[in-house]
Parts: sequence; C-alpha cells; structure tokens
Amino acid sequence: METAHEVLVALARRYAFAEVAALVSAGAALTVHDVASVQQLCAFGQRLLDLDAEDFGESNAAADANTEHAVADTVDGDQVPEPLRERALACRMPQAPREQHRGALGSMRPAYRLLLEVIGARFDRGETNAVVAGVHIASEYAALLAWERVLKHAADPVRMPASVGGDGSAWGDFDDRECPHTKPEKSAARRALTVAHENTAGWRAYLDRQHSNTAHALSVCAVGCHRRCTVYSRLDAHQAEVVTYGCRLAEMLNGSAVVRLRHSAPVGHGFGVPSRRELLEAWGRTRASLAKIAPAIGEEDGFALPGFATLVSELAGERMRPDTLLADTATALAAALSPRATATVPAPQTPATAPTSLS
Repeated sequence: METAHEVLVALARRYAFAEVAALVSAGAALTVHDVASVQQLCAFGQRLLDLDAEDFGESNAAADANTEHAVADTVDGDQVPEPLRERALACRMPQAPREQHRGALGSMRPAYRLLLEVIGARFDRGETNAVVAGVHIASEYAALLAWERVLKHAADPVRMPASVGGDGSAWGDFDDRECPHTKPEKSAARRALTVAHENTAGWRAYLDRQHSNTAHALSVCAVGCHRRCTVYSRLDAHQAEVVTYGCRLAEMLNGSAVVRLRHSAPVGHGFGVPSRRELLEAWGRTRASLAKIAPAIGEEDGFALPGFATLVSELAGERMRPDTLLADTATALAAALSPRATATVPAPQTPATAPTSLS
C-alpha cells in the first residue's frame, strides 16, 4: 500500500498542484516552513499549467493564488526558487511599459516552448478542452513568431514605431482606405505605436485586448495586402519570404478545424468538450492542410498532436522543443515533499529533438 508521501509525490509528478497544496495543508507530516515551500511551488506550477503568465514574475507565487495558500501566507521569506522564476519571466508579458525585462515582447519563443510543454501535459492528463485552449493561444500569436525573425522583437510597442512607422507606412492609418486592415486591427495597430507612453493601466489593457489584433494585422500585411506600404516593402527579399511563408501557416491555423473546436467548448457557445478522438480528428484535418504549405508538418515528430511542434518550429525558423519548466517545477515539488532530502532545483532537462525542415 502506498504511503501518504508516495501519493503526494505521484500527484506532483502528474502536475496535480492544487490537490497537493490542499492535502499538505490538511495534515501531511511536514513543518510549517516545509508546507509553505510546497504551497509556493504548487501555486507557481499551477500558474504555469494555467498559462497565467502575468504573475510569473512574482517571487511570492502564493499571493492571490488559485491553489490553497493559507499556510504560505503565515510564513515570511518563503518564495519560488529563483532559477525557476527567472525561466518563467522569459514567458511573461511585461506589466509596465518600461520594464527592463521584455519577456514575451522581446521574443515569443520561450512562451511557445512552454505552450508546447503545457499542451503535451494537458493531453496526457486527458484535458482536451485545455489542449484546445492552448492551441487557440498558439494560433492567436503565431504570426509574431514569423515576424519576430525580421523585427527582432515580438511587436513590442516600445520598438514598433521604428519597425513599422515612418514615411510611406499605412500602419494604424484610419484614413487610408486602401489598407485592408479591419477597424479592430487598425485600432490595435495605432495603439501599438503610442501605448508605450501611456500609464500602466492603459498598457495592460492593450496587452489584454489588442496585442493579438496587432499580430493579426501583421499577418494581413504579409499575406492579405495588395497595397504594400512600407511595413512590408522595407523588407528585403528574404525577409519578405520569411514573413509571407510564416503568416500563410498562421492564417491557416487560425481558421482551422482544431481552432474551431474552441467555439464548441464550455467557454464558447456549445457547452461541449471534445473527446480525444474528436480532438485528434480535428487536428488531423488541420495538419493535412498545413502540410500542403510545409510538408514537414506531415511527418512524425513525437508530439502529442503529431506535427504541432514542427509547425511551431516552421514559424520560428528554428527547432522548437517543449520546455521542461513544468517538469522541473514538479521535480522541485517532489523534493520539497521530502524535507530530509536536499531540495534542489533541477537543471533544465534536454527534451527529445523534433525533426523539422526549416524555411
């Protein structure tokens, strides 16, 4: 028969962070300080699993956590191990215009590596609705992975005026009727040029409501515009090819069968949750369409949704492997549940490679 400790460790390995946080509070044989450390890791791990990125930078992850954190609230000095927090910061959107660490606005690649890890973990746990939500997030910002290759940032508003503004640019110009951007896209495009000078509330509102529209606007510039203002015409031939190819993939993913499943989810309109078979069938149709543009996506890459990691690699222009941040957090949690052992933060693991042909 398994001991209580073995059950807790097994739950940690399954990323059952909320359950572990509640159970240790209910009577595990740990000191108050040990319970506080466990609850910090549980809160941090659950935020990773939920992709609650705005709070990744908090050392005190237990503050306002959705996991049990009553014991952690009574202890001073407990916090998330710094190596884990630093890695998470790379996936976080800066919460003020002039934060030094640009996180996902500097590069979307770390966030997509975490997305890959979370999608794989959710699939293994049978949480198909969360898998669809993760794929939907990936589709919303897919164009930024392609444009990052030429902009050298992920549409960071601090740098956008120099990247897309200037003479001959129709970016954010409501009076230019030849520009095919929709009103929401033009609104986001204009705001992306000015929001760096707004207060923190305005900055966060832009990130919450308009940054994905900025990504869509850039996609239109690459594949849906016949006017070709200087947003696109300033690119050299190779850069133009990179963003056109990547945004064709992004556009196809955005309108795909697997993303349409999102609208049948409980958070959508149909109050339905797809089965694993339905999810894989929808992804299979999506994958077949994407493979017409990038044949490598049709090859096996070992990912839960076969070919999805290769798709992300094609967008980024480099091999993109799932991160191990979630797994490393679970390992640190398992060590914290065994206080007599030395609880060290594991070094990042080296994931298996995923074959891809990059363009």
